[in-house]
Amino acid sequence: MALKDLFRKKTVQDILKQVEKNEADGHSALGKHLTTRDLTAFGIAAIVGAGIFSTIGKASFDGGPAVIFLFLFTAIACSFAAFAYAEFASMVPVSGSAYTYSYVAFGELIAWIIGWALIMEYSVGNITVAISWSDYFTGLLSSGGIDLPQWVQMDYLTASNGFKDATALLQSGKSFENLSLGLQHAYTAWTTSPVIGSFHFVADLPALLIIVLITALIYRGMKESRNASNLMVVVKLCIVLLVIGVGIFYVDTANWNPFAPNGVSGVLKGVSAVFFAYIGFDAISTTAEECKNPQRDLPRGMMWAIIICTILYIAITLVLTGMVSYNSLDVGDPLAFVFNELNLKWMSGIIAVSAVVAMASVLLVFQMGQPRIWMSMSRDGLLPKKFSNVHPKFKTPSFATIVVGFVVAVPALFMNLTMVTDLCSIGTLFAFVLVCAGVLALQNRTDIPRGKFKTPYVNSKFIFPILIVIALVVSFTTYKKETMAFVTNEAKTFDSETIITSLNKEESQKVYNYLVSIEGKTSDIKNLDVEHLLNQYQEDDAKYASVVAGLPISDSLKYETGFALFKHKIPMWIFLIVVVGLVFWSWKENLSLIPLLGLICCLYMMAELSVWNWIYFTVWLIIGLIIYFTYSRHNSKLNFKTE
Repeated sequence: MALKDLFRKKTVQDILKQVEKNEADGHSALGKHLTTRDLTAFGIAAIVGAGIFSTIGKASFDGGPAVIFLFLFTAIACSFAAFAYAEFASMVPVSGSAYTYSYVAFGELIAWIIGWALIMEYSVGNITVAISWSDYFTGLLSSGGIDLPQWVQMDYLTASNGFKDATALLQSGKSFENLSLGLQHAYTAWTTSPVIGSFHFVADLPALLIIVLITALIYRGMKESRNASNLMVVVKLCIVLLVIGVGIFYVDTANWNPFAPNGVSGVLKGVSAVFFAYIGFDAISTTAEECKNPQRDLPRGMMWAIIICTILYIAITLVLTGMVSYNSLDVGDPLAFVFNELNLKWMSGIIAVSAVVAMASVLLVFQMGQPRIWMSMSRDGLLPKKFSNVHPKFKTPSFATIVVGFVVAVPALFMNLTMVTDLCSIGTLFAFVLVCAGVLALQNRTDIPRGKFKTPYVNSKFIFPILIVIALVVSFTTYKKETMAFVTNEAKTFDSETIITSLNKEESQKVYNYLVSIEGKTSDIKNLDVEHLLNQYQEDDAKYASVVAGLPISDSLKYETGFALFKHKIPMWIFLIVVVGLVFWSWKENLSLIPLLGLICCLYMMAELSVWNWIYFTVWLIIGLIIYFTYSRHNSKLNFKTE
């Protein structure tokens, strides 16, 4: 195969002809039921879920009330990307989302890569949501007096690892009551579970239940899925508005001071959590073939969903950080937590019910989107033909829907994916980057039929370089210390937990003796552990650095330096190099500003994610490339056209 064949492209004309053929013969056409209102509801269903009920707490803890600016920044970035999605959806109104758009803009290999990335995004995201739903559901049952056995509400890996950790602590003299609640549950699940040979049967059965129910609903039809989604959206919007309406009377504005306690770095620390809250609006584009008027309704549905959800997120954040101090919000259920703190138990119960509904609606939209990606890839020959089967009665991608159910259900039973939020975010951001780049690549092409929606054009030739210069000036003036530390790879002091967990018994004793000596003799000093002694200095950066410098251990245990430190900056260096390239491209081609800003914002958020997420994402892409070169490229329909 010639190198150019790897980047062979589908034309918009061919795609539209295929859609007409599908509609004419009927056997592979999807039912058309969706309007702007339905698409907006799907967007809200996907977006208002884990963000409101879980990740918003951690983001508020890191950034304080100022995290509202991160929500605004993320909403703007998603809006820029939504313009690009809407333009493509108007141009190519078919299922497939970013996969199909990349096939038109960049060619087959890039389309495969983005399709494979989307499979990861939806699969990992769905597993996460199913496990989260299970946690909320079992918690709700428990509050109602129904306690399921621990071994049917916990995944296998959590129980296995928790049992080992709990056993080690119990052998060291710790009592069972003093173990963390999570370890207690894991130990109980493992010791009370049925045993087959040496295998302990521990599985998250509620997660399986919700996946089976949602998959059956999606298999049954788009109309039924739409009606269920709309109902769940109404319920959870009413709950969110109730939380805002009640909570606003308990806001103490003193809690908003300081507004940004940890500065810009603290606000940006929540990038992954906040962006995860917005994941889902792109799933709307996978329903293009099922819209009554996709060229009009898709752009409107995306924009309305983002606008409504952003207003809700900002309002909720201000209410939460006004009701209690930001530094108490590092919890998994922040809404229920704040009302418990204010002794409003009845609100906590309502929130628990709404969280179950919210998680179910998110799972519905994500489970609905993934089979349509698989179906589109199958239509092109990149996946087996079976995946493009459409049910003759229900008009849904039947086989792909069932397979997706298994792909999500089995790991949800047994797996504990600790990095799923970041992995899901990086896959989605990668899709956003390519869609924005696709609009830029096609903007000057005259052979591409245009849809009814087109992103407003603003020439970036001069504006973009000026914005980059302003960013550089701010970086080397207002944030000079942080910028120079980044450029010079200045040594970074480890936090107290990292230092203490890396010590052996002898080193730990030395550190303990040193900290006791600088504390002075007090009656309760012997009751404090070494981590507690060191951790108390972390609120004052200068004091903490001074104490760490005096610790009687090697510098390698105190500081991160050299490549060990630099590797975490590699994503940001990639971002900076790409920015330089984009400055030249925008100057030469007079690029449109909105999709260019969308590309920059999404790539920046990718750069803020851990280098390990880039590595895991790269491994996933390599697996996908192996499949492409061994199966997909040989069976691609474009391959038969070129022969």
